[in-house]
Amino acid sequence: MVKKAKNQGSVCSGIRVFHCIVLQNYALLSFREELADFYMPFLLTSQVKEEILANREDRFQGVDYYQIDDLLTDEHKLIRDTARAWVKKEVSPIIEEAYEKAEFPRHLIQGLAEIGAFGPYIPEEYGGPGLDQISYGLIMQELERGDSGLRSTASVQSSLVMYPIYAYGSEEQKMKYIPKLAAGEMIGCFGLTEPDHGSNPGGMVTNFKDDGDHVILNGAKMWISNAPFADIAVVWAKNEEGRIHGLIVERGMEGFSTPTMHGKWSLRASDTGELVFQNVRVPKANILPGMSGLGAPLGCLDSARYGISWGAIGAAMDCYDTALRYALERKQFGRPIAGFQLQQKKLAEMVTEITKAQLMVFRLGQLKNEGKATSAQISMAKRNSVEIAINIARESRTILGGMGITNEYPIMRHSMNLESVLTYEGTHDIHLLITGLDITGENAFK
Repeated sequence: MVKKAKNQGSVCSGIRVFHCIVLQNYALLSFREELADFYMPFLLTSQVKEEILANREDRFQGVDYYQIDDLLTDEHKLIRDTARAWVKKEVSPIIEEAYEKAEFPRHLIQGLAEIGAFGPYIPEEYGGPGLDQISYGLIMQELERGDSGLRSTASVQSSLVMYPIYAYGSEEQKMKYIPKLAAGEMIGCFGLTEPDHGSNPGGMVTNFKDDGDHVILNGAKMWISNAPFADIAVVWAKNEEGRIHGLIVERGMEGFSTPTMHGKWSLRASDTGELVFQNVRVPKANILPGMSGLGAPLGCLDSARYGISWGAIGAAMDCYDTALRYALERKQFGRPIAGFQLQQKKLAEMVTEITKAQLMVFRLGQLKNEGKATSAQISMAKRNSVEIAINIARESRTILGGMGITNEYPIMRHSMNLESVLTYEGTHDIHLLITGLDITGENAFK
């Protein structure tokens, strides 16, 4: 028994020494992994895991194989670098824990407002930053490099709440809501998708009926980002003639509830819920007067899809950068795995696809600034960016081997998130048919 205790003490002493080596030389991944069979049962205590994760540094510097930075203005680069620095400081250290707990880090809302992530293109007269569309895209890129759920929160606030109020709202509505939304003092959500109507939003059954100075709203919306804690919801519903209108529904209105959706394996660091309306009395002053019909919410989706086309590239960049660094540090058969042909093929294809997507969204941003971007062009960019991002996430995971499935690296989190991005704001297949309709003139939806 004494001998056994002595051996145990020796092992524990060895663990402490090895633990120090790991913390001081975290980049020496091969050393840690080659001894994993013996030490991992001891290393995977919550305390050690927290210390390892705390000592991990976000070393991302960007991916710019075609010197696209030369096409950006100094203001663009300042905006992007500000968002990048904020993500490194505020998001990267906490996002894995938030994802694991399935909690949206609400303390980040004020920071998002401060870096101009809420309505970047909204004019200053309404409290927005008054930036251009490329600036908006760059901010979304940096946020999604941090996490798709974080970018989703900003996208919804910007393109699906602030944009419709700005584009379709009355002057009173603009002044009442937009400044608070821009400052992060108020959070919004967007109610279009229903339990039985996703790709066909025109089939919605949510409706409202006239009731004097108010309307009575009934129905339900599903898969709504920000719903559980949103202060307002921009809801799309049919009037008694079947015409679609937007209404601003405020939390606290009797009959309005926002149950949280649980069990997600994707976008876990984003709050998702339902919007339920049971005879909710909404003032007619809360109806958006500027535009009605299905084209109104689709116009909002164009703005959101444009932001996603940039955002997904951020996730792709993070996966590629992680895989490249790992391949250069990880040694097998006496050399870094980056020196083997199959790994170089994967990495070369990744940076090629990222570069192609960067050029596409930059040109799309120019067209948006000029008011020339079409819905079909936006659909093409959204579909392409998400496709290359999810493929890069999957290939990056293979370069990391078993380590790629752990939360010590962001790849599996990005991969799971992108499974949602692939289908929201228009599914992958629907965007393909939008392009098909645009180039052939033949409508495959009917």
